[in-house]
Amino acid sequence: MQETASSIFLFQNDINEYNQRVRQVKQSMMELCLPVMIVNFKTYLEATGKNAVELAKKAEKVNRETGIYIGVAPQFADLKAVAEAVQIPVFAQHVDPIKPGGYTGHVLAESVEEAGAIGTLINHSEMQLKLSDIDEIVKITRQKALMSVVCANNPTISAAVASLKPDMVAIEPPELIGTGIPVSKAQPEVVSGTVQLVREVNEKVIILCGAGISHGEDVAAALKLGTQGVLVASGIVKAKDPYMIMREFAEAMKI
Repeated sequence: MQETASSIFLFQNDINEYNQRVRQVKQSMMELCLPVMIVNFKTYLEATGKNAVELAKKAEKVNRETGIYIGVAPQFADLKAVAEAVQIPVFAQHVDPIKPGGYTGHVLAESVEEAGAIGTLINHSEMQLKLSDIDEIVKITRQKALMSVVCANNPTISAAVASLKPDMVAIEPPELIGTGIPVSKAQPEVVSGTVQLVREVNEKVIILCGAGISHGEDVAAALKLGTQGVLVASGIVKAKDPYMIMREFAEAMKI
């Protein structure tokens, strides 16, 4: 009996040590080093299943070579596999404003955290939410020590969500998403206007620029307009050589 109790104690110690290491790794990944690049995998086949893992590994390689903070946001089914394969930050693409219970088909913050995510996108133009729901999700992520990256489609909405104190706000006019036409060039006043309004309500939030970014010069233009990073998707995921494009983006962020 004494031997059994001792074995259980040692086993519990192993679990505690493992959990502590997990927390340390998670904390290190959450320590932001500006500028930031987050790659949204969406539901492209080029970033599904094994492809998701391979793309994440390419992002990790660019991170190691350049020192630029790069996070990836795979589909829910790929979260765990990606998180176990790389040491760069992994984000969920969405969570719902719910607590554990009877919410079939919804996405629980605890589940993405358990899968290895250190944060989540919120209110992407392809998954828009009410402001009250955004507020609730930001509160949940804060309670769970998850990073919140809230997307917004114009300066006014960006300022509104910034007042909720998320970790990041990403400005993405939906009409430019996936077009290859960068908002930083097509609508620079949208980006500069967003930076100005957001800073009036929140001096600490990190501001990202998205929509249509497909070249290093687009990234550089976004940073010159006052943003601190980019949220990208098809420009990388559907590129013939995603590694080279990510490397180009990262190098542009070092200027």
